[in-house]
Amino acid sequence: MLLRQLEYLVALARVRHFARAAQECYVSQPALSEAIRKLEEELDVPLVRRGRRFEGLTPEGERIVVWAQRILADRDAMKEEVRALRGGLSGRLRIGSVPTASTAVSLLTEPFCTENPLATVQVMADLQAADIVEKLQAYELDAAVTYYSPAVARRLRFIALYRERYVLLTKAPADGRQLAEVPWAEAAARPLCLLHPMMQGRRVLDAVFEEVGAPARPRVETDSIASLFAHVRTGRWASVVPHAWLHVFGVPVGMQAVPLVNPVRTERIGLLIPRREPISVMGQALADIAGRADIAATLEQIPGRS
Repeated sequence: MLLRQLEYLVALARVRHFARAAQECYVSQPALSEAIRKLEEELDVPLVRRGRRFEGLTPEGERIVVWAQRILADRDAMKEEVRALRGGLSGRLRIGSVPTASTAVSLLTEPFCTENPLATVQVMADLQAADIVEKLQAYELDAAVTYYSPAVARRLRFIALYRERYVLLTKAPADGRQLAEVPWAEAAARPLCLLHPMMQGRRVLDAVFEEVGAPARPRVETDSIASLFAHVRTGRWASVVPHAWLHVFGVPVGMQAVPLVNPVRTERIGLLIPRREPISVMGQALADIAGRADIAATLEQIPGRS
């Protein structure tokens, strides 16, 4: 069995097309097909359902792909460790995050790059929580920042970073006074701009609004944090946002960031890395930084509030 054959199978499982898989692996389509056929002969099981085009993997093929991903990830981790032993950590750290956690990612990548000047970082900051788990288990990501889930924490290693708290971005009162707090039920009655309902950050908000018996009915919905802040800056819309965002986007002029209460709701945000022994050098380096960086303290203060 050759590692090349496993690479071809993993590529085919990912793109689900023989020609595109061959192009991704820089080989001809006949060469890729023949290598996978020989792998089937060696394992004595059919891996691919073939017709006039790719029709999917067999049940055996689905299981072999998982093993292939693990074997190839271990090979890459071994190469990374050898390079690190020779001249320091190099290569690329692949880190993903849900959109609402982008601030925390930047607080990890900055010290990572400082400590590892030969390494580069690729950030995928627009992933859904389910996509993150899938990519981590397929070894397409080295680490990710996302919400805590007991089910996920049983399969992947979770390192707590901070607790996400929520504030209402709303127009400042005409008399200039600073609001101390706003109940969630009152926030629901404001003209709201919120994230798209399919996004994890929005689902958290909807659960709280339902809990207090005041479902939110936003006039504007968006799948972009930048778009959300652009709408709020017009002064017409209010929004409910994680406090961590304010450290990047600030509080729009003429607006206030007011803590939400009744209830005070928080969500655990942390770093996820695959459970594997030995851990990859990239994953270990980032885990070490996450353990030292006091991200919760950095994000504690809400900008614009004394």
